[in-house]
Amino acid sequence: MNQGGGRVRILQFAGIGLAAVIAAFGAQAQNYPDRPLRLVVPQPAGGGYDLVGRIAADKLTQLLGQSVIVENKTGAGTRAGTDFVAKAPADGYTLLVGASPNIVFNPALYKDLPHNTEKDFTPVGLFVEFTYTLVTRNDLPQKNLPDLIAFAKANPDKVTYASGGLGTGQHIAMAVLSNLAGIKTVHVPYRGAQQAYQDVIAGRVDLFFDNVTTARPLVDGGQVRAIATSASKRVPVHPDIPTVRETGVANFVLETWFGIFVHSATPKPIFERLRGEMAKIAVMPDVVDRFAKMGATPIHPSVEETGRMVHDDIILWKKLLQDAGVEG
Repeated sequence: MNQGGGRVRILQFAGIGLAAVIAAFGAQAQNYPDRPLRLVVPQPAGGGYDLVGRIAADKLTQLLGQSVIVENKTGAGTRAGTDFVAKAPADGYTLLVGASPNIVFNPALYKDLPHNTEKDFTPVGLFVEFTYTLVTRNDLPQKNLPDLIAFAKANPDKVTYASGGLGTGQHIAMAVLSNLAGIKTVHVPYRGAQQAYQDVIAGRVDLFFDNVTTARPLVDGGQVRAIATSASKRVPVHPDIPTVRETGVANFVLETWFGIFVHSATPKPIFERLRGEMAKIAVMPDVVDRFAKMGATPIHPSVEETGRMVHDDIILWKKLLQDAGVEG
């Protein structure tokens, strides 16, 4: 009897403990957020990550009633900022701008990655998709992509291309295209798009496969020349520029998504709050209009669709990067 009574008391205490945990989570969610949040951008100011991060931070600040402070944590491509969030407390106060490069490409590029993107991060919401524009220095003799590919085949390692760093979408786009087109090009990495453009504009580097948003003003301003996009169809802001696939040089498409991620151990009530707010932001008319003018496509997949997109892209790009022999 005493043993049975002991078991009953243990179960009672366990029930009380579980109830206390549930109550604590409920109170935590009700009070959330009670202090400013940080949104980590793993790239320098001025690029696609930064643009998305600042739009999201501005809208989240309005919806949450707390400041959402953008922090550009750069270094090691996109790994330093991404790993910072992986090691931060899973309390919903440290968010990450996640995109194909840091969430999808990095696991394939780096065998010693200190975090596991599928296990350590959960997407709060993907809300925009960008393509890439292949730009050249203005004095490059080759005026279109087929002519450039023909020159590169006849002159291995003579064509140079810039990127915002190892493992960035800019790096991956040109590396995979080079492999699919059967050419050898030389990668020149920089610490962000702004530094890369300085040398492309000055004529010291031949190519830059950059995010359409940051490429567009320089193309429109005549500082660089656009010869192709990585989209599946022509981009409205570059209606006269063919897609890579359209030129016939390779069956290549890269449309990278951006969104907000949190640590996967974030309490569910807090995650659901963030998820709900991000879903509102994704369909705000001013956000949709702003992204459209940048050449981006607003998206708002469900939780299930988001998880599937991330998982499928990790598998697809792991193979493409292995085939191209690209490593970090």
